[in-house]
Amino acid sequence: MAPLNPPASEAVPYTLFTKNERRWIVAMIALAGWFSTLSSFIYYPAIPVVADDLGSSIAMIDLTVTSYLAVSAIAPAVVGDAADTFGRRPLYAVTLTLYLAANVGVALQHSAVALLLLRMLQSAGISVADATRITTAPSLGPVLGGAFASGPGWRWIFWFLAMASGFCLLAMTLALPETHRAYVGNGGTRPARLYRPVVSRIMRPWKGDRGLKIPPPPCKPPTVPNPIKSLRILSRKDVAVSIMPGSFLYTVYCCIRASLATTLMEVYRLNKWQAGLIYLPFGLGAIASTLVSSKWIDHDYRVVARAHGLPINKVSGDDLLRFPIEQARIRSVFLPTFCAFASVLAYGWLVDKDTVSNATCMLVAIVDRISISRPP
Repeated sequence: MAPLNPPASEAVPYTLFTKNERRWIVAMIALAGWFSTLSSFIYYPAIPVVADDLGSSIAMIDLTVTSYLAVSAIAPAVVGDAADTFGRRPLYAVTLTLYLAANVGVALQHSAVALLLLRMLQSAGISVADATRITTAPSLGPVLGGAFASGPGWRWIFWFLAMASGFCLLAMTLALPETHRAYVGNGGTRPARLYRPVVSRIMRPWKGDRGLKIPPPPCKPPTVPNPIKSLRILSRKDVAVSIMPGSFLYTVYCCIRASLATTLMEVYRLNKWQAGLIYLPFGLGAIASTLVSSKWIDHDYRVVARAHGLPINKVSGDDLLRFPIEQARIRSVFLPTFCAFASVLAYGWLVDKDTVSNATCMLVAIVDRISISRPP
């Protein structure tokens, strides 16, 4: 006979959203997250064209890339803190609206200074979605940018981003529910109207009829977002030792990508469309690293586990308090780091000597994937 009082974990599920609803939520968040990386990389093949059109120098237009990256490093700490206080749905609405407006502004402006300021606003507007690692946008973005720059013009890059982000904003406004547990609990609490989807037939705003609900915890009192708070983690020596080498490699990654189109258009006399296609080796490198690096990391994990006589539990996971995870992670990190160092030198030499572009493309892919697929 079944017990009259089932365990709390069965009686009160963690979430009342169905699998399809969770898939919809993830799809919308992933779509929004795609714009953060796309907005940066779609711009690179058009840098020389933008400089000519605005009567500015390449260095000034490159500064808009730097400002975009600087804001994208700071803004998520502010926006993320605000989302924890005011909820996810309102923050997505506000930031995507800013992002859409910034794209329209970039498409209409005729000044390098206005471009600089609007690119910073664009980066801040999409910062709420900058929480996942995107591997397709860095490859597809420049291809799209090169196509727009060689066809209807570089301004259509930002008209495209405005239209695509407008579609995302509309879809989120219509059918993205609030997921912050302080407002909806496990999905069974009816939130205030601001936190409900407009089209409830697509995504019902509350799920109290599907089972027991968890009352939402008390909301945190509103506070001023503090971007410095997230930097405190660097005070931990183990974290700093892990983050700093990876940040240096990411710096190399950004410098090569930002200057690649301009450099190769000058050295190899590529047109705008070809300058966009030159980023495709990044995509091929991404596929290769995805297939190789995960198996490589798993192999290191198994080797360290056998060396310490520890079992591997693939179902519930291992006790990392007893497992020397740092040994598994740094066991093979030196080889790809050395290869990245050597390939950066080779890439610079090839470009300086104006040698065969195919070799340069191959080394670009090696630099890219080795630099970021195996961070220390």
